[in-house]
Amino acid sequence: MMLVPRKRDFDLFDDVFNDSFFKINESKIMQTDIKEHDDSFELLIDLPGFNREDIKMNIEDGYLIINAKTSNDNEEKDHKGKFVRKERYYGECSRSFYIGNDVDEEDIKANFKNGTLRIEVPKKEERKQVEEKKYIEIKD
Repeated sequence: MMLVPRKRDFDLFDDVFNDSFFKINESKIMQTDIKEHDDSFELLIDLPGFNREDIKMNIEDGYLIINAKTSNDNEEKDHKGKFVRKERYYGECSRSFYIGNDVDEEDIKANFKNGTLRIEVPKKEERKQVEEKKYIEIKD
């Protein structure tokens, strides 16, 4: 009995070039949808296999930074035998989004449910520093 999935049509070319090595720019981790509302932006980030405790967010230099980290330490201890194939992601990933310098941590709302992180970032107008005009005195 074989427990490895089989393809009906064997095509060596497709098997080689569909390998993840050739899809470096195509990440399945932290895929994000961004919706614009009247007063906010909503980010929907896919993080399947992560727990809420695995996710950290902070603001740095006007960027909202999301880090997620998971490991397979417990899973490897629970299983006997060896894996023939592993496709689940274990490791650390990060994304950042520019939100401006006027949004504070307290302004952002986030929740995590069913592997999707939902973040609401309010729209705030940038504070413009009013510069007092200085004139050069013209003498006779």
